[in-house]
Amino acid sequence: MSIDMAQFHQVFFEESFEGLEIMESGLLNMDPGTVDDEEINAIFRAAHSIKGGSGTFGFNDIASFTHVMETLLDEMRDGRRPVTSEAVDALLRSVDILRDMLSAASEEGEVEQEKVKSQQAELEQILSNKTAVAGEASTPEVVSAAETVEPQTEGWHIVFRPLLKMMRTGNDSLRIIRELAELGRLELQADLEALPALQSYEPEDSYISWDIYLHGAVDREALDEVFVWVEDDCELIIMPLMSQSEAEEASVSELSAAEPKTAASAEPPQLKAVPPQPERRVEKNRRSGKERRTSGNRTAGGGGGSIRVDIAKIDSLINMVGELVITQSMLSLLGEDFDMGKLERLNDGLGQLERHTRELQESVMQIRMLPISFTFSRFPRLVHDLSNKLGKKIELKVSGENTEVDKTVIEKIGDPLVHLVRNSLDHGIEMPDERISAGKPETGVIQLSASHKGGNIVIEIRDDGRGLNRDKIEAKAIERGIIPEGHMLEDRQIYELIFQAGFSTADEVSDVSGRGVGMDVVRRNIN
Repeated sequence: MSIDMAQFHQVFFEESFEGLEIMESGLLNMDPGTVDDEEINAIFRAAHSIKGGSGTFGFNDIASFTHVMETLLDEMRDGRRPVTSEAVDALLRSVDILRDMLSAASEEGEVEQEKVKSQQAELEQILSNKTAVAGEASTPEVVSAAETVEPQTEGWHIVFRPLLKMMRTGNDSLRIIRELAELGRLELQADLEALPALQSYEPEDSYISWDIYLHGAVDREALDEVFVWVEDDCELIIMPLMSQSEAEEASVSELSAAEPKTAASAEPPQLKAVPPQPERRVEKNRRSGKERRTSGNRTAGGGGGSIRVDIAKIDSLINMVGELVITQSMLSLLGEDFDMGKLERLNDGLGQLERHTRELQESVMQIRMLPISFTFSRFPRLVHDLSNKLGKKIELKVSGENTEVDKTVIEKIGDPLVHLVRNSLDHGIEMPDERISAGKPETGVIQLSASHKGGNIVIEIRDDGRGLNRDKIEAKAIERGIIPEGHMLEDRQIYELIFQAGFSTADEVSDVSGRGVGMDVVRRNIN
C-alpha cells in the first residue's frame, strides 16, 4: 500500500492551524512584565512545530517567517528579553499573517507579500532593540528539512483497521483500545462507513476502523505487545507524534518509503514525518480512498466530515451496538421455531429492541454534541483587539465553556454572538475616564456564559457598562421616521427598535459600528 503524500500535507495544515490557536490563546493570556513558563513554552513549541513542518514540506517562506517569531519567543522565555505589550501585540499580528500564509499554501493561492515583509520587519525591529542582551538577537534563516537533532517521541498516531473476520479469531477492537488506554491518554476517531443496516449486521464481523492518538512517553515495544495477537488480522500504521527536533529532521523521502502493515506484513512500519500537536486530524474514508474535509478554522466547521469525540462516548456507542446484536440474535432464534408458548419471550425481546434502539439513538446524538468553547474561543482575541482600538480597558470573563451544544447550533450562533460582543465593546462599556467619573473601575467587564436551564441551553452576554440609552434610541427613531414625534411608548417597545434593520445610535460610522448592521441579523439567526 503506497503512502498518499496529500494526506500528510493535509495533516500538516490541520496541525498548524491548531498550533496557531494555541499560540493566540497563550499570547492573550500573557501579562506584560511577567513570564508564565508553561504558557510561553506552549507558544514556543507551537511555533517550533510549524517551522519544522513547513521546512519538511518545502514551505520555506513560512519556515523563515516563523523562525523570526520563534527567536523572539525564545529570548522572552529565557529571560533575555522582557515580555512587553509591544512584543505581544506584534506576535499576535504575526499569528494573523502566518494564518494567511498557511491558508494560501493549503489552497495553492497567493499571500500579500508586502504584509508579510512588513510584519517580519516589525519583528526584526523588536529583536534589534537593545533591551535584549547584546549580540543575542538572531536574524531569520530558512530552516532546512535536513537539520538533524536527537529525536524524542511524544506519543503515537495509530491507524487500526481490523479485517472483517478479526473477531472470529477471538480478538476484539474494544479490548485493544482499553489496553492502549492503560498506556496513556487516548483520542479516538471511529470510521463507521462500513457499518451495515441492522438486518445485514453480522455480530462476529468487525466493521469499525479507528484513528487513535496515544499521548505520552510510550515505548514502541509496549505498542507491539498490544497488537501482537491481531497483527495478522488487521491493517496497521503506527507513526510517532513528533517532538520539535524530529519535525525538523524528518524528510519526505522517509515518508514515501514507509508501508502500512497488512495481513501479509511481518512487522508494522514506522512513519517519521507527521508534524506534532495531534489535536486535529484528517479522517480518511478507508474503503473509498477519499479524504473527508476537515476544517482548519476556529469553529467546528460548516458541516465538516469529522469531529473530535470523547472516548467514553465511543465506549457507550459500542456497548449499545453490542446490546442490539444480542437482542437481534435472541429474536432470530425465537423466529426459527416459533410457537405461541414463546409469545411472552418475543414481546420481551421486542421491548428490549425498542429500548436499545432508543439508547443507541441517544448515544449517536451525544456524539454530535460539542463544547461551546468551540465558539467562545474566538472572543478573547476580539476583545483584546477592539478594546485597544477603542482606547478602552476591558476584561472578558468566560464561564460554562464546557457546556455541550449540538454541532449545528455551534455553527450558527457564532456570528450573532460576535455582533453582541462588539456592541458591548463599542456601545456598552464606557471610556476609562467616564467610568472613573461615574465611580466605576476604569476596567470594564464583559461576561460570556453558557448553562443548562430547564432543558434549554442559555447563553448570556453581560457587561457593566452604561446600558441602553432610552432617550437616544427614541430620538434616532423619530429622526428616521420610525415612530412619530410625541408618540408615547413603553421602555420595552423603545428597546425593541434596536432590532430594526439599519438602525444605529452611533454618532459616526466607523469600522467597528455605526452602519446599523447587526442586531436584526442577531434576531433573524437566533429565531
